[in-house]
Amino acid sequence: MKDNKNITSRDVDFAKWYNDVIFNADLIDYSSVKGSMIIRPYGYAIWENIQSVLDKKFKELGHVNVQMPMFIPESLLNIEKDHVEGFAPEVAWVTHGGNTLLDERMCVRPTSEVLFCDHYKKIIKSYRDLPLLYNQWCTIVRWEKETRPFLRSREILWQEGHTMHATEEEAKEETLRMFKVYEDFQKNYLALPVIVGKKSDKEKFAGAEETYTIEAMMYNGVALQNGTSHYFGQKFTKAFDIKFLNRENKWEHPYQTSWGVTTRMIGAIIMTHGDDYGLVLPPNIAPIKVCIVPIKETDEVKECIKYLEDGLKANDITFITDHSDKSAGFKFAEAEVKGYPIRIEIGPRDLERGEVTLVRRDTREKITINKIDAIYNIKTLLIDIQHNLYDTAEKRRNSMLYNDVKTYEELKDIALNKPGFALVNWCGNQECEDKIKDELGLKSRCIPTNHDISDGNCVVCGKEGKVKIYFGKQY
Repeated sequence: MKDNKNITSRDVDFAKWYNDVIFNADLIDYSSVKGSMIIRPYGYAIWENIQSVLDKKFKELGHVNVQMPMFIPESLLNIEKDHVEGFAPEVAWVTHGGNTLLDERMCVRPTSEVLFCDHYKKIIKSYRDLPLLYNQWCTIVRWEKETRPFLRSREILWQEGHTMHATEEEAKEETLRMFKVYEDFQKNYLALPVIVGKKSDKEKFAGAEETYTIEAMMYNGVALQNGTSHYFGQKFTKAFDIKFLNRENKWEHPYQTSWGVTTRMIGAIIMTHGDDYGLVLPPNIAPIKVCIVPIKETDEVKECIKYLEDGLKANDITFITDHSDKSAGFKFAEAEVKGYPIRIEIGPRDLERGEVTLVRRDTREKITINKIDAIYNIKTLLIDIQHNLYDTAEKRRNSMLYNDVKTYEELKDIALNKPGFALVNWCGNQECEDKIKDELGLKSRCIPTNHDISDGNCVVCGKEGKVKIYFGKQY
């Protein structure tokens, strides 16, 4: 572990670097269940922090948690044709109960729209029942051909919100409201400078009228879709014949939304902030913010540890003290690979001067301070590290944004030689979108909300552009 020689340089082999980090940081282990991972305690602690923050935000907006069944009868899944067509290649089917062949096969939920609709049909009768703001934390199964820990797994931890509204306006407001919650969370907690916008019709969620996406760019310039919010309109409610009596005492179909994020966000944290020494966690989401490393546990060192631990507890700063009999160098390397935002080094010689050493994980800078000032400096430093991680990621992301691509040749050059996202004018036709994917290996990411108005001709066919859209390689 010393000097983290077990970790491949990310500039040499990014895929191997990623695997080295997640295993050396003890985030996951492989499972005997092919395509699924075991999330180890430290990895799960990151997910628990994500879950805790988001769950609080959801409840503040009036959402309540429910739990739907894991299995979906085939007849129920088939009710909305666009939906089932979109998910069919990834569905896992259950055909037997024990030794008995089922009368109807059931899929293990790939998502839960149809389950919620089946339930909503029974409980929605009047406009007074609306809105219904439900969310569930659960696992889903999608039979991915190629899997990668946190990024693509056959069994996925996630949350899925499903809401019903009396009017189109309310449902669209909910779609964008939850989209904004995701954007703010990823920027302010995960320190990810995400790009937000609407998916093309081809790339939108199966059965949705509109899909809004959070697009994060990894260190290597590859895109990671990091959360989505969908407006369904009345497509599902008409298919399921869900009706309510409106204020005019007339029957009407409600309007529906859904939105979700997954453990994929942990992969985004790793691939955006990590370095050749291991994991780097933003303080706002780190399960352990401070690691105390005694160099030699003399009485004076033990007294200082107690003083620091009491101060950290008083300020609700999570910490761990490494009392193991490992060498100091090993402890330092282990703290680095785990990505603890701050390491405190305490040795007898430093304490003779009344000092301790703080080490920032983001810059690896060492700061020697008076032990009396340690807690104040730690509080300030955690804020600075959070901001620095965002600023560093944003600067790198911006260096790989090509926002003035006018010709197909320029786009081709970027696809072949430059990692990142290219913003192009697009006529809106799928044929042009498909050509970019098939010939250049770039998929449409989103029509950005901040500058989506076309200012020229389509980069593919030369016809008048309707919107601007980002293209990039994706995980």
